[in-house]
Amino acid sequence: MFYAYFRINEESGETMTALLTMTDIDYRVGERKILTKINLRLEKESNLMVVGPSGSGKSTILQIMARMISPSAGQMTFDDHDAFTYDPMVYRRRVSYCFQQPTLFGKTVADNLNFPFEIRNQSVNEARQHELLDQVNLSPDYLSHDITGLSGGERQRVALIRNLVFVPDILLLDEVTTGLDTDNKAIVHGLVDHYRDRGGTVVWITHDESEIAAADDLYEVVAGKHTQEVRHA
Repeated sequence: MFYAYFRINEESGETMTALLTMTDIDYRVGERKILTKINLRLEKESNLMVVGPSGSGKSTILQIMARMISPSAGQMTFDDHDAFTYDPMVYRRRVSYCFQQPTLFGKTVADNLNFPFEIRNQSVNEARQHELLDQVNLSPDYLSHDITGLSGGERQRVALIRNLVFVPDILLLDEVTTGLDTDNKAIVHGLVDHYRDRGGTVVWITHDESEIAAADDLYEVVAGKHTQEVRHA
């Protein structure tokens, strides 16, 4: 059995079903409690910011959302079904996690942007790759660039567009702009805005005040517990 979460759209009066919910989620490592009774609802096309002090459990929440780890107790639904009944590969194509420290593999940028096609047994669509590179101000010849020669900002941009070759339902961003300069932050923000314009749903962890101000909702976590939720007007 799982719970269905609903909210009434104040403008239209229509009932909105949450895209993802977490109900009474606990997470422990041995006897240490990392999260306690986390309850959260994420609506389609929303922009949710998870905030709180370092070490409060924010990344753990995103890792559970991404099914990188399993909760010790509680329930999570995705698209109105128990999230843990989905095939892991299917789920991770629909809920995509982006790390603070970008993880690239292979030798070239092409190796990374080919991968989403390869795991789906599809032919590489170079036009799609070029489109995404253009969105992050990288030219098509970057496909042949060795990843070891990329700057930190370029690595993060490549990692992000790799996650967006096939558009996921939810994009989880774990402090992806930390350490980036102003120009690279602006490029990342533009990419996320474009994803949202296409109907995407975003969950951020950030300490950046401009990103926090742009959120639809703030979900604050302190010492592994939810303290308050603020819905912006």
